[in-house]
Amino acid sequence: MNATRRTPFYSIQEARGARFVPFAGFELPVQYAGVVAEHQAVRSAAGLFDVSHMGEVVIEGPEAESAVQWLVTNDVAKLSDGKALYTVMCREDGGIVDDLIVYRQAHDSYFLCINGACRAGDVAHIQSQAGRFNCRVTDTSDAWAQVAVQGPHAEAILSRLTALPLAAIAPFGFADGEVAGCRGVRVARTGYTGEPGFELYIPVKPAAQLWVALEEAGLSQGLALCGLGARDTLRLEMKYPLYGSDIDLQHNPLEAGLGWVVKLNKGEFSGRAALQAVKSQGPARKWVGFKMLGRGIPRPGYPIHAGGAPVGVVTSGTHSPSLGEPIGCGYVPTALAALGSEFEVIIRERPVAARVVETPFYKREA
Repeated sequence: MNATRRTPFYSIQEARGARFVPFAGFELPVQYAGVVAEHQAVRSAAGLFDVSHMGEVVIEGPEAESAVQWLVTNDVAKLSDGKALYTVMCREDGGIVDDLIVYRQAHDSYFLCINGACRAGDVAHIQSQAGRFNCRVTDTSDAWAQVAVQGPHAEAILSRLTALPLAAIAPFGFADGEVAGCRGVRVARTGYTGEPGFELYIPVKPAAQLWVALEEAGLSQGLALCGLGARDTLRLEMKYPLYGSDIDLQHNPLEAGLGWVVKLNKGEFSGRAALQAVKSQGPARKWVGFKMLGRGIPRPGYPIHAGGAPVGVVTSGTHSPSLGEPIGCGYVPTALAALGSEFEVIIRERPVAARVVETPFYKREA
């Protein structure tokens, strides 16, 4: 068994009072001051997350674009240098291998950010599928640390540390340069919280100094150190899927509400025929967001019943810090997926009424 790894920020986080949990092969902070306080800091000011467990893969060569087009469902041909997009990779049967972000570095060079828990399987899948194209696949994950600075004050904090034109970086745009004296940092306007902010890919060696610089730059801006707990409640309020919980090989992107990243008209890609069939017939089930009408918090794995019979399962659930009420997501038959539909979540052997609602659950004020 492989030993649990530590990110370049572990000793700093330990000194700051972090509580650690094993995740994706790493010891990562689950919380510092507390999940609710960290969640609220991101919504109102800013939060700093260690996401170094994420994986990074480079695909380059004469047929790099063709390889990536085959691998993912979205249309990377529309990207220009310095732009990125969210997408999924599918097996031939339409099952989701992973969700990821694709960055175009050049016409013959693409940088993929994949989920850390899927790294080994993703790299094997990418290498296998890209083998038919004239390109090179390199797993560069061990060369990078990654942090996310998220919240309304994120740009003000980061602007103190870099000359990069942050205001000119559009959503899903990125720029490479120096941050807090660290060279070769990639600054991407992406995130997993629903708040404005950035994700920074940092060469491992100088990463710790950049973390400290971000802490210092954020002192007057309300920056909080945040763990996996707040990351999960923030993303769930936005109904962003978590791989392994909400999406996986047993689910396809159309039933998961990710049809917007499936471009069936772009040409051939892995899973296209299967997804075309699902679209033609309509998905038999859909991933919905719901609120509880009775007392109880829906937890992953709790059964969903309708008419006294099991019809689905909760994939994610929590008590929303922003809304002050329990929320959850799960797959139900398409007939039960319409807004206003009601069913029961079985909580400690007790059926509790729930209703399908519009998502995202949380909407940031303009």
